[in-house]
Order: sequence, then C-alpha cells, then structure tokens
Amino acid sequence: MPNRKGHRRFGNVRKRQSGRYQARYQGPDGLMRSAPRTFATKAEAERWLTLLESEIIRGDWQPPEPGQAVLAEYAERWIRERKLEPRSRELYAGLLKNHLVPELGRLALDRISPEVVRRWRSHLLASGTSATTAAKAYRLLRAIMNTAVREDRIVRDNPCRMKGYDHEPTPERPTASVEQVFRLAECVPARFRALVLFAAFTGLRWGELIALRRADLDLADRTVRVSRKLAELQNGQRVPGPPKSAAGFRTVALPPFVADVMVGHLAAYVPDGPEALLFTGAKGASLRRNNFHRAVKWADAVAAAGLPAGFHFHDLRHTGNNLAAAAGASTRELMHRMGHASMRAALIYQHATSQRDREIAEALGARVARHRPGQPAPRGPGGGIDGPDGGLVGDSPAGALDRVRS
Repeated sequence: MPNRKGHRRFGNVRKRQSGRYQARYQGPDGLMRSAPRTFATKAEAERWLTLLESEIIRGDWQPPEPGQAVLAEYAERWIRERKLEPRSRELYAGLLKNHLVPELGRLALDRISPEVVRRWRSHLLASGTSATTAAKAYRLLRAIMNTAVREDRIVRDNPCRMKGYDHEPTPERPTASVEQVFRLAECVPARFRALVLFAAFTGLRWGELIALRRADLDLADRTVRVSRKLAELQNGQRVPGPPKSAAGFRTVALPPFVADVMVGHLAAYVPDGPEALLFTGAKGASLRRNNFHRAVKWADAVAAAGLPAGFHFHDLRHTGNNLAAAAGASTRELMHRMGHASMRAALIYQHATSQRDREIAEALGARVARHRPGQPAPRGPGGGIDGPDGGLVGDSPAGALDRVRS
C-alpha cells in the first residue's frame, strides 16, 4: 500500500531546532525509539528508516538497548557464569583486568567495531605486551563477543574477525635424549628420581603427576590411571579437580623399567594406604612447583645433565611424547597417552626426524637404482648387496628389517 502524501508507512522524520533531522520508529515490540544519531538531510533520515524496516522484515532487527552494556560489566559476568577450570578462570580474569578493561572496558558492546579492535591490539603490542599475551587477550574478547552475538543476541556481529590476531607463536621446546633423562634423574635428590623418569616416559602433566595415589598405580599390569589433577593458582591455592578434558581420563602403560623403579620408590617414600600420594616433598606434603624447583636445585640439575638452560619440567612431557612418536605410536595412540581429544597436538610429535628422513632417502635411492640398467647394485645398510626385495642377500625379510631399525 503506497504511503499517503506527506506520510511515511514506517517511522517518521522531523526537523529539530538545530536544523538536523531526527528519525523515529515503532519497533516490533511496540516501543517507539529514535535513531541513535541525527541526520544532515531529510533524505538521509528516510534512507536510514528504509534500511531499518528491511532489517525488521528479514527478522534481523534487535533491540538496541542491550548492546549499550559496557564491556567490563558484561565480561566480568561472562567469566563468573562460565563453566571454567580454576586456572582458566584465573587467566581470563587477569587478561580482562590488565589488557581489556584499560582501553575497552567502558565501551558499550555495540561500539566495539573492527577498527576499535585493531587499534586496541596495536596499542597492546606497542606498549610492550608480548604477541603471545595479545593473542590470548584477543581470543578472550572474541569468545565474549561470540556469546553476545549468538547466545544473548545483544549485538549483531562479532568485531573480532581479523585473520592472524589469534595466532600465538609457539617456539619449539627443547627435548632431552634418553641418556639426558637418566642423567637428570641422577642429578636430583633420590626421592625425586622416580618423578623425573615417570614424567619423561609417561608424558603426564605436572598437575596429574602430583595428584597420583597408590590406588592409581598397578605394578602388576604396569599401568597408571589418571583420574584427577591438582591445579596450582597464583595465590598458592591448590584446587583438586578432574583432568583437563574427558580425554584426560585415561590409563597409561608404563615401560617395564619405570615399573621397576616405582617398586623401590613406593617402599622408600610412599606411606601405606590407597590414598597415599606417589610423589611428595621431604615432609610428606603434596608438591608445589616452586618448592620442587628449589628442593632439587632445578637449574643446577639441568646444567649437570647437559640440558640447555631454560629446560622446564614440562619439557619432560614433551620429551616423552617425542619418544612415543619415535617408537611408532599412531596419532590415536599418542592422543590417548597425552590425554588430548584433538589430533592437533598429537600430529606435532609425528614430524619426521632427520635420521628417519635419511633412511627414507636411502631407500628411495636403492629403489631407483634397481630400475636403472647398467648401475651397480646398491649397498645395503650393513655394507652387503641389496636383494630384490630391498633386504640384504642371504637375510630373511625380518632380519633385514631388524638391521634397518637397529
């Protein structure tokens, strides 16, 4: 139905004393509202009303008032109401306080635009904030705004859509050789030797290790059951809880020598009773990371073992995962040992080593040489002549495989 002359079908426009034009409309909820700004001409105000009417027809219209909630209040409520691990809650609260609130905290949610986000991140990096922390802060802001868009529907679009802003640089951490792991175990006090070996050859996290009890260890079956962890907060509080994810509930097989080491460790340092902790301090209390580092003189032990300065206890988990991958563990098997639900972390440990890459190159060379007439027969790994199947002449296929693996 066409508009009556001088009247609009949707909304109305009036000229204010300032000479600018104000647009008003009735929303689907029956309330009358004014446009958030005035316009220089009547035509601009009418175009704004036309666009708004199309949003209502499409079902995209949202009441503007909720989007005026400021970020600081909304984000604090977001953290408080979210189901989070204690360490994650602590991390998010710190990021909000130190990196989001100072520049964005007083802004209404609907005023946080991509331009504002770009400027905020630029200021973070210029002020000396690390790229890692900036990425964490950006991911937190994106998660908060996602909730505002998808669940609460108080803003229309998430302004955090910049490629690369969520990327957190992850430099390769050092790993220890088997010999270095055993040297490190010899360089720490006797009550902590089993802990070093256990960490390196099971790949458990620190919080999982310090929560293990006698009841979790089955030496007859050579397994350990991971069913809980202790989270250490910055205020020194330790909070018991389930593993990091559902995949964290797992039973991990022990190498035979680790099971043998644990027999002596149990006899010397672990009280009787199924609830007794496997790894404790000198006074029998559960371990704290800082106290452990002081007790074992970690930096000195690392240097004495021939490991690089800055080698962390967590790098023993990294070492164990690398060793498991080198032993031929599949992606699924690595995910199980590591307690990860995602393949991403497991795939990191399946990168080719230089030695394995050389073996592949030599095998390719041998295969090519067999098919090039006039070329001398390739030498086998032990100096013999390669047979037609790639093994040494006179060897069984199994024997040839053993030689390659040795």
